[in-house]
Amino acid sequence: MPTSASDRLEALLETPAETDAGYLDLLGAADQAGPPTGLTQRLMRTTLLPQVYERYWRPTLGRALKGPFGPSMADEVTLATKLLRLAPGRTVLDVACGTGRFTRAFGAAVGPDGLAIGLDGARTMLAKAVAEGGPDTVAYLRADAVHLPLKLSTVDALCCFAALHMFAEPETALDSFARVVKPGGRIVLLTSARRGWQPARLIESAGGVVSGQKMFDRGEVAAGLRARGFTKITERYAGVTQIVAGERG
Repeated sequence: MPTSASDRLEALLETPAETDAGYLDLLGAADQAGPPTGLTQRLMRTTLLPQVYERYWRPTLGRALKGPFGPSMADEVTLATKLLRLAPGRTVLDVACGTGRFTRAFGAAVGPDGLAIGLDGARTMLAKAVAEGGPDTVAYLRADAVHLPLKLSTVDALCCFAALHMFAEPETALDSFARVVKPGGRIVLLTSARRGWQPARLIESAGGVVSGQKMFDRGEVAAGLRARGFTKITERYAGVTQIVAGERG
C-alpha cells in the first residue's frame, strides 16, 4: 500500500509527532513556537488573519513593500518554483508556510512521487492550510521554524518567503536551513532588504523596529548563505525586499 504524505513526512522527523486536525504537531500544548517578535507576528497568530491572508493581507502588504514593479504573489510562487528547480520526485520544505499557497503549488510541481512539506508554528494558519486542500503530495507540520526538526540532509529544496526577518534568531534559522538541505539542493528566501541611501535606511530601520522585523542590509543574506556552503547565489531586489537563492555545495 502506498504511504501517505504524512507518513513520509514522519519518517523524516528527528522525533515522533502527534496527528492533530490534519497535520503533524511537534509543539503540543504550546500556543506557539516562541513569543512573537512584534506586531506583525502577533497578527499572524490571530484567528481572523488566516481567513484573509492569501486574498488580501499578503498581496497588499507585499505590494507596499515591493513597490509597483515588484512581483505579485502569484509571480512569487512561479519564481520560487523555478529557482528551486522543482521536478517530479523531489522533497521540498516550505518554512513558515502560512495558509499553504506555496506548499500547494510545490506539491503539484513535485508530482505523485514527490513530497511538499508546509511547516508553520500557528495552529490557525495550518487549520486554514488543511481546509484549502491540495495535492496528495502535501503534508503539514506544526513545529519551530528556527530549529527545524528534520533529520540531516533530508530535503532537495527549501523555501522561506516573508518570514526570516520575523524570526528572533535568523542566523540560527539559516544554520538550520543549511543542515536539512541535501548537497546539491536548492534554497530560496524572500526577506527584508534595507537600502543604503541614509534617509531611506533610517526610515526603513524605524519601520522594522515598530513592526518587530529585522531589516537586513542588501547582500547580507547572500553572504550568510555563502558562509554556510551555498554557491551559485542570485539576488533580486524590489522595494525593501530581496529574493535570494542558492545551491548547497
